[in-house]
Amino acid sequence: MKYLLITLLATLLIHSRELTPIATLKASGIVSDIVEDKGYLYVATDSGVVDVIDLTTQKITKQIHFDPIVRSDDLITQTRIHSIDRFGGKTLMVTSAANAYRHVWVEQNGTLTKVIDAKKHKMPKCAFFDKEGKIVLGTFGSDIMRYDTAESFSLYERHISESTMGGMALNKKREKMAISDESGRVQLIEINSSKVVQEFDSQHVDNIYRVAYRGNIIITAGQDRRVGVYIGKERAYHIKSDFLVYSVALSPSGEKALYSSGTEHHLQLFNPATGMKGDKLVGHQATPNKILFITEKAIISAGDEETVYFWMLP
Repeated sequence: MKYLLITLLATLLIHSRELTPIATLKASGIVSDIVEDKGYLYVATDSGVVDVIDLTTQKITKQIHFDPIVRSDDLITQTRIHSIDRFGGKTLMVTSAANAYRHVWVEQNGTLTKVIDAKKHKMPKCAFFDKEGKIVLGTFGSDIMRYDTAESFSLYERHISESTMGGMALNKKREKMAISDESGRVQLIEINSSKVVQEFDSQHVDNIYRVAYRGNIIITAGQDRRVGVYIGKERAYHIKSDFLVYSVALSPSGEKALYSSGTEHHLQLFNPATGMKGDKLVGHQATPNKILFITEKAIISAGDEETVYFWMLP
């Protein structure tokens, strides 16, 4: 049995390939976040611009612009867009402000509305729409907040950890969220009630940068050079990498996963059910910090650079 496993592993390694992008596109600035909705990719940048890309033509068809920031010392800087989400024809964005806090915006049909002002002294790291179209925020201080934009009212605000928040991801139905923190802990939270429904055995010993969540599978990207894999309540394990892991992603079925790997900025494909590694995606020139499966085979990624990468698995 031992020799059979060794032979199988050797065969898989031989047949693993290095895949290159099928296309690239230059964004309006360094990419900070991406989201796909109905065949369009929304690319948030550090230059105060969201590029809207038609995935059929791979061309920018629309842009959302933010005015530059005038700081107290009269220094003018570009507005960084930290987080972006799409739901129900609306675009949700978190941006930098003149002070140390952040604004939250909603854009719909060309109209840009500030729904949470930085004067409220909130520091959201990311923001998402839930299944009812309400906003869910996660702050650096590990507070979660659910906000009703129609009533301009906070439905709840809860402190969930003494450690700094790491990553945050919603499930497909937008009714639960997986949240990680600097201690390496991962929690599953019901959005409507803010109730912690599951806390996972930690597979990390340090900060978790990113979280991906599909079906009953959660994977995490860690500063400790680990990829954590949590499969429902059944089991959890981790994969050791040779460099800090900055990003992870799961395919729609949860049968495939990717993580950033090594100092050469590759993306490593693996099977979450078995931990078996597959092909590598090669071509990034900077650290990949966002990976997105569009289908089981179509992938988009971006990093600390102005380029968006398009990939197709065989």
